[in-house]
Amino acid sequence: MASQDILINWAPQETRVAIVENGAVQELHIERALERGLVGNVYLGKVARVLPGMQSAFIDVGLDRAAFLHVADLNPPPNAPGRDAAAVPIERQIFEGQSLTVQVIKDPIGTKGARLSAQISIAGRMLVFLPHDKHIGISQKIGSAEAREQLRARMHALVGEQPGGFILRTNAEEASDTELADDIAYLRKTWAGIRERAQASPPGTLLHQDLSLAERVLRDLANDATHAIRIDSGLQHDKLKQFGETFMPRSAAKLELYRGERPIFDLFGIEEEIVRALSRRVELKSGGTLVIDQTEAMTTIDVNTGGFVGARNFEDTVFKTNLEAAGAIARQLRLRNLGGMVIVDFIDMTREEHQQAVLAEFRKQLARDRTRTTVSGFSQLGLVELTRKRTRESLAHMLCEPCPTCEGRGQVKTARSVCYDILREILREARQFNPKEFRIVASAAVVEMFLDEESVHLAGLSEFIGKPISLSTEPSMNPEQYDIVLM
Repeated sequence: MASQDILINWAPQETRVAIVENGAVQELHIERALERGLVGNVYLGKVARVLPGMQSAFIDVGLDRAAFLHVADLNPPPNAPGRDAAAVPIERQIFEGQSLTVQVIKDPIGTKGARLSAQISIAGRMLVFLPHDKHIGISQKIGSAEAREQLRARMHALVGEQPGGFILRTNAEEASDTELADDIAYLRKTWAGIRERAQASPPGTLLHQDLSLAERVLRDLANDATHAIRIDSGLQHDKLKQFGETFMPRSAAKLELYRGERPIFDLFGIEEEIVRALSRRVELKSGGTLVIDQTEAMTTIDVNTGGFVGARNFEDTVFKTNLEAAGAIARQLRLRNLGGMVIVDFIDMTREEHQQAVLAEFRKQLARDRTRTTVSGFSQLGLVELTRKRTRESLAHMLCEPCPTCEGRGQVKTARSVCYDILREILREARQFNPKEFRIVASAAVVEMFLDEESVHLAGLSEFIGKPISLSTEPSMNPEQYDIVLM
């Protein structure tokens, strides 16, 4: 496992976290005080509408938009066959106006409301508590079957006949019984507080909020490969140290206060990496490039080779470029937090063994991702399809908005095209109105085009309609905007 450093840049309005391995940024996490993610939050909701046809319901939890709850995310009723919540119709389980304790499992994205679950889970340092389940689960990343059974037996002894189930996280493998018991006590106390607040609060109340991003660094992001966790705020360092020593002492021991004069993200080149992560093109060391286009439905990644090196070596060049691209794409998925469906168009390879080698390397690099991904092989068209679980907005959606000029199209009409639109519009208006003069108000590029290359057409139209046409430049107008004033 490669050694990694975690850098935390804290400000009152925003916390940014970068995970760096061997000098390269692998992940970026951003949390803004006014836009803090909702995943993990527990609310007392009110059923606003039940949709039997979709076997789902809209729940009012006090957010801007009603949240979505599917029948499969309800707690299975006692009479459900196989303890499957979806086996009993949703209209027989909940009703409009009912109060329901629910947890956000997916943030609102775009126009979609948050996704909810009534199957509450509360994460601790080593365990995840399942209040409505008796199951003892073990992380798939924990080694041998023997070690897993030993952990399960220890947990059964610690839990006894008390209600609720647990899932053991990866870092529980080497935990002592005392540490596990402390985590169990902490999680049960947290759940008891949630239940007390639910009984005394009106619907729409936030009952429990997940840890802040800085705290989740100690709980979720730090691991045995973490060399140091550097934070640039003395106040937050002290708070994080106190929190970590109570719940995550091994992670807290790696916490360091950064005292340098230069901003921590500047010193380690993170700011430049963020700029590159918002770019459409990614340069590869081999001379090739990745072109990444993110749409609402999917993300497409096109791999291009550099200069042609000759017929004899071109096949090897393509293979090496695709191998490098496989690692670069996996990193960009993590860095940009791209989720949903992703289509990768590698450079065409004629040899089957080259395709399989690139696919194996791609899967190996994706295995490092803490977010679940599913990869298919090469399709008949030579494309690789994969899905990556999406629980929050991508980096671009978080930091950017559609261009007000092109409205997200990525292109605008040429000045000549706008000129022709204006000429057609004047001709239409000349047939309806009889002003003394038409005045064109447009951007500088359009006015300049009328004065130069399109002056003949403008003069011809003026002569045809028998009215003078004047020009006026408006610097605040974008290239496609114009106005025609009747004088």
